[in-house]
Amino acid sequence: MQDILFLLLLVVVGIIAGFLNVMAGGGSAISLPLLIFLGLDSPLANGTNRLAIFIQTIASILSFKQEKFFEFKTSLKLAAFALPGAVAGAVLAVKISSVLFQQVLGIFIFGILMTVIIPRSKKTDPGRTTEPAHGWLIYPVMLVVGFIGGFHQVGIGFLMIGALSHIMKMDLVRINMHKASVFFIYTIPALMVFAWTDNIAWKYGIALAVGNAVGGWWSAKIAVRKGERMIRIVLAVAMLIMAVKLLNSF
Repeated sequence: MQDILFLLLLVVVGIIAGFLNVMAGGGSAISLPLLIFLGLDSPLANGTNRLAIFIQTIASILSFKQEKFFEFKTSLKLAAFALPGAVAGAVLAVKISSVLFQQVLGIFIFGILMTVIIPRSKKTDPGRTTEPAHGWLIYPVMLVVGFIGGFHQVGIGFLMIGALSHIMKMDLVRINMHKASVFFIYTIPALMVFAWTDNIAWKYGIALAVGNAVGGWWSAKIAVRKGERMIRIVLAVAMLIMAVKLLNSF
Protein backbone atom coordinates (compact mmCIF):
# COMPACT_ATOMS: atom_id res chain seq x y z
CA MET A 1 0.00 0.00 0.00
CA GLN A 2 2.81 2.36 0.92
CA ASP A 3 4.55 1.61 -2.37
CA ILE A 4 1.38 2.50 -4.31
CA LEU A 5 1.14 5.81 -2.45
CA PHE A 6 4.78 6.53 -3.30
CA LEU A 7 4.10 5.85 -6.99
CA LEU A 8 1.03 8.11 -7.00
CA LEU A 9 3.03 10.82 -5.25
CA LEU A 10 5.72 10.53 -7.92
CA VAL A 11 3.14 10.91 -10.69
CA VAL A 12 1.70 14.06 -9.07
CA VAL A 13 5.14 15.55 -8.40
CA GLY A 14 6.16 14.59 -11.94
CA ILE A 15 3.29 16.63 -13.40
CA ILE A 16 4.43 19.70 -11.45
CA ALA A 17 8.11 19.09 -12.26
CA GLY A 18 7.43 18.53 -15.97
CA PHE A 19 5.34 21.68 -16.18
CA LEU A 20 8.03 23.78 -14.48
CA ASN A 21 10.87 22.22 -16.48
CA VAL A 22 9.33 23.20 -19.81
CA MET A 23 7.80 26.52 -18.75
CA ALA A 24 10.94 27.86 -17.10
CA GLY A 25 13.14 25.34 -15.29
CA GLY A 26 13.83 23.93 -11.86
CA GLY A 27 11.32 21.07 -11.81
CA SER A 28 14.09 18.65 -10.90
CA ALA A 29 14.61 20.69 -7.73
CA ILE A 30 11.35 19.06 -6.62
CA SER A 31 11.58 15.57 -8.12
CA LEU A 32 15.25 14.82 -7.38
CA PRO A 33 15.15 15.62 -3.63
CA LEU A 34 11.88 13.67 -3.37
CA LEU A 35 13.57 10.57 -4.79
CA ILE A 36 16.38 11.01 -2.26
CA PHE A 37 13.88 11.43 0.56
CA LEU A 38 12.11 8.22 -0.57
CA GLY A 39 15.31 6.33 0.19
CA LEU A 40 17.24 6.27 -3.08
CA ASP A 41 20.93 7.10 -2.84
CA SER A 42 22.09 10.11 -4.84
CA PRO A 43 23.36 8.37 -8.02
CA LEU A 44 20.24 6.16 -8.15
CA ALA A 45 17.94 9.15 -7.62
CA ASN A 46 19.87 11.11 -10.26
CA GLY A 47 19.56 8.34 -12.85
CA THR A 48 15.89 7.70 -12.06
CA ASN A 49 15.13 11.39 -12.53
CA ARG A 50 16.89 11.29 -15.93
CA LEU A 51 14.45 8.66 -17.16
CA ALA A 52 11.56 11.00 -16.33
CA ILE A 53 13.33 13.94 -18.00
CA PHE A 54 13.91 11.89 -21.14
CA ILE A 55 10.22 10.94 -21.48
CA GLN A 56 9.21 14.53 -20.65
CA THR A 57 11.35 15.93 -23.46
CA ILE A 58 9.71 13.61 -25.99
CA ALA A 59 6.24 14.74 -24.90
CA SER A 60 7.16 18.44 -24.94
CA ILE A 61 8.90 18.23 -28.34
CA LEU A 62 5.80 16.63 -29.86
CA SER A 63 3.63 19.29 -28.24
CA PHE A 64 5.82 22.16 -29.49
CA LYS A 65 5.85 20.63 -32.96
CA GLN A 66 2.07 20.41 -32.91
CA GLU A 67 2.06 24.13 -32.11
CA LYS A 68 4.36 24.78 -35.13
CA PHE A 69 7.45 25.51 -33.05
CA PHE A 70 10.26 23.32 -34.35
CA GLU A 71 13.78 24.40 -35.39
CA PHE A 72 15.70 21.13 -35.32
CA LYS A 73 18.82 22.41 -37.11
CA THR A 74 19.55 25.05 -34.48
CA SER A 75 18.68 22.65 -31.66
CA LEU A 76 21.05 20.04 -33.10
CA LYS A 77 23.93 22.54 -33.27
CA LEU A 78 23.39 23.54 -29.64
CA ALA A 79 23.10 19.91 -28.52
CA ALA A 80 26.27 18.87 -30.36
CA PHE A 81 28.34 21.11 -28.09
CA ALA A 82 26.45 20.07 -24.95
CA LEU A 83 26.92 16.32 -25.59
CA PRO A 84 30.60 15.91 -24.56
CA GLY A 85 29.99 17.89 -21.37
CA ALA A 86 26.89 15.83 -20.56
CA VAL A 87 28.79 12.54 -20.80
CA ALA A 88 31.60 13.85 -18.58
CA GLY A 89 29.11 15.19 -16.05
CA ALA A 90 27.16 11.91 -15.92
CA VAL A 91 30.35 9.89 -15.37
CA LEU A 92 31.27 12.19 -12.47
CA ALA A 93 27.76 11.94 -11.02
CA VAL A 94 27.83 8.14 -10.70
CA LYS A 95 31.24 8.24 -8.99
CA ILE A 96 30.71 11.06 -6.51
CA SER A 97 29.65 10.23 -2.93
CA SER A 98 26.02 10.76 -1.88
CA VAL A 99 26.96 13.29 0.81
CA LEU A 100 29.11 15.38 -1.54
CA PHE A 101 26.44 15.22 -4.24
CA GLN A 102 23.81 16.55 -1.83
CA GLN A 103 26.14 19.36 -0.74
CA VAL A 104 26.78 20.38 -4.35
CA LEU A 105 23.07 20.07 -5.16
CA GLY A 106 22.05 22.22 -2.19
CA ILE A 107 24.56 24.95 -3.03
CA PHE A 108 23.53 24.87 -6.70
CA ILE A 109 19.85 25.26 -5.77
CA PHE A 110 20.73 28.36 -3.75
CA GLY A 111 22.48 29.78 -6.80
CA ILE A 112 19.52 29.05 -9.05
CA LEU A 113 17.26 30.63 -6.42
CA MET A 114 18.94 33.97 -7.12
CA THR A 115 18.11 33.71 -10.83
CA VAL A 116 14.48 32.96 -9.95
CA ILE A 117 14.10 35.90 -7.56
CA ILE A 118 15.65 38.41 -9.97
CA PRO A 119 13.19 39.02 -12.87
CA ARG A 120 14.54 38.34 -16.35
CA SER A 121 14.64 41.09 -18.95
CA LYS A 122 11.64 41.17 -21.23
CA LYS A 123 13.64 42.76 -24.07
CA THR A 124 13.66 39.93 -26.56
CA ASP A 125 13.31 39.69 -30.32
CA PRO A 126 10.37 37.33 -31.03
CA GLY A 127 11.17 36.99 -34.70
CA ARG A 128 14.88 36.31 -34.42
CA THR A 129 16.15 32.96 -35.68
CA THR A 130 19.71 33.89 -36.73
CA GLU A 131 22.72 34.42 -34.50
CA PRO A 132 23.72 37.98 -33.49
CA ALA A 133 27.32 39.22 -33.43
CA HIS A 134 29.42 37.06 -31.11
CA GLY A 135 26.67 34.42 -31.18
CA TRP A 136 29.47 31.84 -31.36
CA LEU A 137 29.89 32.29 -27.60
CA ILE A 138 26.83 30.10 -27.13
CA TYR A 139 28.79 26.99 -28.11
CA PRO A 140 31.41 26.97 -25.32
CA VAL A 141 28.62 27.98 -22.96
CA MET A 142 26.61 24.95 -24.12
CA LEU A 143 29.59 22.72 -23.31
CA VAL A 144 29.43 23.96 -19.71
CA VAL A 145 25.64 23.63 -19.66
CA GLY A 146 25.99 20.06 -20.89
CA PHE A 147 28.49 19.21 -18.14
CA ILE A 148 26.27 20.61 -15.40
CA GLY A 149 23.22 18.95 -16.94
CA GLY A 150 25.06 15.63 -17.12
CA PHE A 151 26.05 15.95 -13.47
CA HIS A 152 22.55 16.91 -12.32
CA GLN A 153 19.51 18.35 -14.07
CA VAL A 154 18.45 20.76 -11.33
CA GLY A 155 18.09 24.32 -12.58
CA ILE A 156 19.79 23.65 -15.90
CA GLY A 157 16.81 25.18 -17.71
CA PHE A 158 17.51 28.54 -16.10
CA LEU A 159 21.09 28.44 -17.38
CA MET A 160 19.86 27.78 -20.90
CA ILE A 161 17.30 30.57 -20.64
CA GLY A 162 20.04 33.00 -19.61
CA ALA A 163 22.42 31.83 -22.32
CA LEU A 164 19.98 31.81 -25.22
CA SER A 165 18.33 35.03 -24.11
CA HIS A 166 21.51 37.09 -23.65
CA ILE A 167 23.72 35.57 -26.34
CA MET A 168 21.24 34.44 -29.00
CA LYS A 169 18.61 37.13 -28.24
CA MET A 170 15.78 34.58 -28.60
CA ASP A 171 12.26 35.01 -27.30
CA LEU A 172 11.24 32.78 -24.40
CA VAL A 173 8.93 30.52 -26.40
CA ARG A 174 11.74 29.55 -28.79
CA ILE A 175 14.15 29.16 -25.88
CA ASN A 176 11.83 26.65 -24.23
CA MET A 177 11.39 24.83 -27.52
CA HIS A 178 15.17 24.53 -27.96
CA LYS A 179 15.56 23.49 -24.33
CA ALA A 180 13.30 20.51 -24.92
CA SER A 181 15.21 19.38 -28.02
CA VAL A 182 18.67 19.89 -26.51
CA PHE A 183 17.73 18.08 -23.30
CA PHE A 184 16.33 15.18 -25.34
CA ILE A 185 19.55 14.78 -27.32
CA TYR A 186 22.09 15.07 -24.52
CA THR A 187 20.00 13.07 -22.05
CA ILE A 188 20.40 9.96 -24.23
CA PRO A 189 24.11 9.35 -23.49
CA ALA A 190 23.73 10.55 -19.89
CA LEU A 191 20.85 8.11 -19.37
CA MET A 192 22.95 5.33 -20.89
CA VAL A 193 25.69 5.98 -18.33
CA PHE A 194 23.22 5.72 -15.45
CA ALA A 195 21.58 2.60 -16.93
CA TRP A 196 24.96 0.93 -17.56
CA THR A 197 25.94 1.45 -13.91
CA ASP A 198 22.53 0.21 -12.64
CA ASN A 199 21.58 3.63 -11.31
CA ILE A 200 17.94 3.71 -12.43
CA ALA A 201 15.04 2.60 -10.21
CA TRP A 202 12.74 1.68 -13.10
CA LYS A 203 9.46 1.44 -11.18
CA TYR A 204 9.86 4.85 -9.59
CA GLY A 205 11.29 6.26 -12.81
CA ILE A 206 8.33 5.17 -14.93
CA ALA A 207 5.84 6.62 -12.42
CA LEU A 208 7.71 9.91 -12.36
CA ALA A 209 8.03 9.86 -16.16
CA VAL A 210 4.25 9.56 -16.60
CA GLY A 211 3.77 12.72 -14.56
CA ASN A 212 6.63 14.56 -16.25
CA ALA A 213 5.23 13.73 -19.69
CA VAL A 214 1.78 15.07 -18.81
CA GLY A 215 3.20 18.23 -17.24
CA GLY A 216 5.65 18.77 -20.10
CA TRP A 217 2.97 18.31 -22.77
CA TRP A 218 0.63 20.91 -21.27
CA SER A 219 3.44 23.29 -20.36
CA ALA A 220 4.55 23.37 -23.99
CA LYS A 221 0.95 24.21 -24.96
CA ILE A 222 0.74 27.04 -22.49
CA ALA A 223 4.37 28.17 -23.06
CA VAL A 224 4.81 31.57 -21.45
CA ARG A 225 1.78 33.47 -20.08
CA LYS A 226 1.07 35.96 -17.33
CA GLY A 227 1.16 33.23 -14.70
CA GLU A 228 4.96 32.89 -15.04
CA ARG A 229 5.64 35.44 -12.29
CA MET A 230 3.59 33.46 -9.78
CA ILE A 231 5.31 30.21 -10.83
CA ARG A 232 8.68 31.89 -10.26
CA ILE A 233 7.74 32.93 -6.72
CA VAL A 234 6.36 29.49 -5.80
CA LEU A 235 9.40 27.79 -7.32
CA ALA A 236 11.76 30.09 -5.42
CA VAL A 237 10.13 29.15 -2.09
CA ALA A 238 10.20 25.43 -2.94
CA MET A 239 13.86 25.50 -3.95
CA LEU A 240 14.83 27.45 -0.80
CA ILE A 241 13.16 24.86 1.45
CA MET A 242 14.71 21.93 -0.40
CA ALA A 243 18.16 23.49 -0.52
CA VAL A 244 18.07 23.97 3.26
CA LYS A 245 16.92 20.35 3.77
CA LEU A 246 19.64 19.00 1.51
CA LEU A 247 22.39 21.05 3.14
CA ASN A 248 21.20 19.91 6.59
CA SER A 249 20.99 16.24 5.59
CA PHE A 250 24.66 15.42 6.03
